Amino acid sequence: MDTKLNLFVVLTLVSIQFLSTFPKAAISNVSIYLHTTSEIKLEKENEDPTVTKMFHYKMLSDLLGSKEAAKRSMLYSYKHGFSGFAARLTDSQAKEIEAFPGVVQVIPNQVHKFHTTRSWDFMGLNDHSTTNLLTKSNMGEGIIIGVIDSGVWPESESFNDRGMNPIPPHWKGICQEGQLFNSSNCNKKLIGARWFVKGILDQSQTPINISNGEDILSARDCSGHGTHTASIAAGNFVVNANYEGLAAGLARGGAPRAHLAVYKVCWSFGHGGCTDADLLKAFDKAIQDGVDILSVSIGISIPLFSYADQRNSIAIGSFHATAKGITVACSAGNDGPTAMTVENTAPWIITVAATTIDRAFPTAITLGNNLTLWGQSVDTRMHNHGFTGITFSDRIALNDSDDSALGCKRGSLNATLAAGQIILCFSQSSTQNIFSAAISVAEAGGVGLIFAQYRSDGLESCHYIPCIKVDYEVGTQILSYIRKARSPIAKLGIPKTIIGKWVSPKVADFSGRGPSSISPTVLKPDIAAPGVDIIAAYIPFGTEKSSGFALLTGTSMSCPHIAGITALIKSVHKNWSPAAIRSALVTTASQKGTDGSNIAEEGSTRKVADPFDMGGGVVNPNRAIDPGLIYDIETNDYVKFLCGTGFRSKSVSGLTQTKANCTKNRLNELNLNLPSITIPYLKRKVTVSRKVTNVGPVESMYKAVVEAPQGVKMKVEPQILRFNKTTQIVPFKVTFFTTGKVYGDYRFGRLTWRDPKHTVTIPISMRAIFV
Repeated sequence: MDTKLNLFVVLTLVSIQFLSTFPKAAISNVSIYLHTTSEIKLEKENEDPTVTKMFHYKMLSDLLGSKEAAKRSMLYSYKHGFSGFAARLTDSQAKEIEAFPGVVQVIPNQVHKFHTTRSWDFMGLNDHSTTNLLTKSNMGEGIIIGVIDSGVWPESESFNDRGMNPIPPHWKGICQEGQLFNSSNCNKKLIGARWFVKGILDQSQTPINISNGEDILSARDCSGHGTHTASIAAGNFVVNANYEGLAAGLARGGAPRAHLAVYKVCWSFGHGGCTDADLLKAFDKAIQDGVDILSVSIGISIPLFSYADQRNSIAIGSFHATAKGITVACSAGNDGPTAMTVENTAPWIITVAATTIDRAFPTAITLGNNLTLWGQSVDTRMHNHGFTGITFSDRIALNDSDDSALGCKRGSLNATLAAGQIILCFSQSSTQNIFSAAISVAEAGGVGLIFAQYRSDGLESCHYIPCIKVDYEVGTQILSYIRKARSPIAKLGIPKTIIGKWVSPKVADFSGRGPSSISPTVLKPDIAAPGVDIIAAYIPFGTEKSSGFALLTGTSMSCPHIAGITALIKSVHKNWSPAAIRSALVTTASQKGTDGSNIAEEGSTRKVADPFDMGGGVVNPNRAIDPGLIYDIETNDYVKFLCGTGFRSKSVSGLTQTKANCTKNRLNELNLNLPSITIPYLKRKVTVSRKVTNVGPVESMYKAVVEAPQGVKMKVEPQILRFNKTTQIVPFKVTFFTTGKVYGDYRFGRLTWRDPKHTVTIPISMRAIFV
């Protein structure tokens, strides 16, 4: 007999007439052991959450045989943005409930992962200007940004409420109390906090050990990730912010007068992570609470689940948030620069890539022959400030029979020979990092580390010893000196903060790349924003007094940049839909760097960045406030798109909570009104439809400017768009022709609509095939 309980997500399509029609289920003998979680999703015809919850318990009690068993089984009831529940079931019970009328899918709970100052000024949002978006929007006043992450450190200065207006009347949330967190931790800046742990507790099968500090049962942040992302989006002004004396200045979030609501779903205990059950409950509550924007720096690895697959909880939750007018920004993932690594690819999500900014931390390395070379570092402490012996790690290998010492793997170095030395190590793969090498060197008695690796973006402190990152060229120069010198010595300098001396931005090497592996007709990422060495609030760490700030790198950092900018736009254009805001960001983005050249990407080839690297380009907030035209999308358009991609009515209904009829209502997936055109299979000729809405002067005229992909001809009809009092939405068609004779790789172009004031550009990506 099946006795193992699992946590399942059961998604159903149940209307009120099904309330008393469920078949009775036999009660199985089950063990107390609980393993994973399941979620059940329903179509919600009754908007009363109490009645909806009653449906959930009725279904579960009919399955399990009693109300008491249903209460013990259910972890969450989702009843605000969508309808469903998470419950502990045996495999046989999961199969049984899947046969109930209206049940769409029953799936196990999954675990997701994180995608872990100067950046705002770099993007032109200087708080001293009277003409930019920051001041035009009153710094996001009245907007509520929800952050689904690892919680918050409420005592951080970034969450003080000096200068904040009263809590907006549309806020319906709470400040949920818990361990080391009470209602006094919220204020007019941090107006709400909730935490969801039932899913991860059931997944890990081990209780949280609160005595060793591995996590805290409340919305309080233990990892620092959530504190960092929340302060990037909407942190208040903090003077003299710095990280170990570096990157000093005035810190603030993108929308410093916006309010924050934090939803803790990611935990550090056990194997850690963020489960589907907890994520969906956070989306459900955020919708109920009244947030305007959601920032979600979480993802799941390749291979991706389809949008209608209930294991894609971020796609599901974000769909229902978007349907309620809530803009959702998500990180693109950190598995680049390989193609097709982008995550969070649903067309209703704003997917954000990461770029560098114009700040660096150069650090001098002076060799015994008076040659000074340069690397980068953020380690300002533990320096002896004098010359010290330097050696190459391969010379002091504990075992000559392997090459593990080359990259300074733990246990690979001879402690007798390493003691008191600066060690030069060469990374041999992308999985090796400077932090693990520093531990190895410190354990062997080394006093400093120079880590040579293929250029990768982002710096991290080694904490134990001073560390400097160099590229292979500089590393090879140092190695050449070591080999020639009889007694090689070197001196490691103190890092400096330099602004404006490097060509920027560049798409970060780690940033997830397109095309989308699950839906290649949808361009992902949508937009790029700063995500490398971003200083923002952080939890206290170490025994010494912390500055309360840290430098972190990842698309986790670029995502809240877009959430903050979205808050500014929403503050000015309160009635704009999530699609309209995404369109404004994409069509006004920059493709040029600070030196006027094309933005490059830090991949293996360091080529010019294309739409699969950065979507429409790098966000330009001051242009996004006045885009001229927008490509808008209604919720029903997404439903038709899903039908057009081949999903059955039942699957689409399960995702969207609508009665979809995919036989009658379907949309060619190329014709979803996205601010981009992506054609993965161009067979000689194809015509794509779009429509634009005028949000500029009532009387306007735009002309088409075409930059066709190489080997492709484009025809736009009409070539002139005219708007007046009675015509504010105008459709157009673009026909693509190819005359090539061989299969091609993707080629890129642009379509721009121009009037005297506005330039409205969408990226074009296509690949020709021949049959």
